Amino acid sequence: MSVALRVASLLREHTTLEVESIDRMYLNVYVPQLQCDTGVVGFFRFHRQRLFASSADMEPMSKQFVQGLERYAQAQGVPVLTFRKGQRKGEVQAEHLRRFTGQEGVLFLGKAQEKARVFGTERRVHPETGQPYPWIVAKTALVNHWYIYLVDEDFGPLFLKFSSYFPYVRHEVA
Repeated sequence: MSVALRVASLLREHTTLEVESIDRMYLNVYVPQLQCDTGVVGFFRFHRQRLFASSADMEPMSKQFVQGLERYAQAQGVPVLTFRKGQRKGEVQAEHLRRFTGQEGVLFLGKAQEKARVFGTERRVHPETGQPYPWIVAKTALVNHWYIYLVDEDFGPLFLKFSSYFPYVRHEVA
């Protein structure tokens, strides 16, 4: 006489699940004070010693950041790619991974225009004196985001992503 086995009993006795790693990890690094207009104003007024906070002071910082990335790529012989709209970045990464022969290192730098939350200067007028003054406001804009694709011996393939516009972090914008 045979006894019918239930599926649950069969699976419990013959199936195990082991998880050795995670597929993806997302780490967002930012300076909380620079995520609001008052923090940006404070940065330029007190840290940079400016009489007025203005987005004109942001542009040279952003240019210096991008120039540093470009200098690094040129000095290390790392390709710099511009992603096309709709291009799948993971496929580009996979193509470079196939050709990569080292244990670890930078595969390439990529840049793509994406929406981001940025800070700009608005001209306002004092209601009593009529004098104009600059005012920092948050807004959205299309800016270049830089992707640094690399291979790490411990973590494997990964990328770092930076906005090229002050304060250099990416915000999701609907």
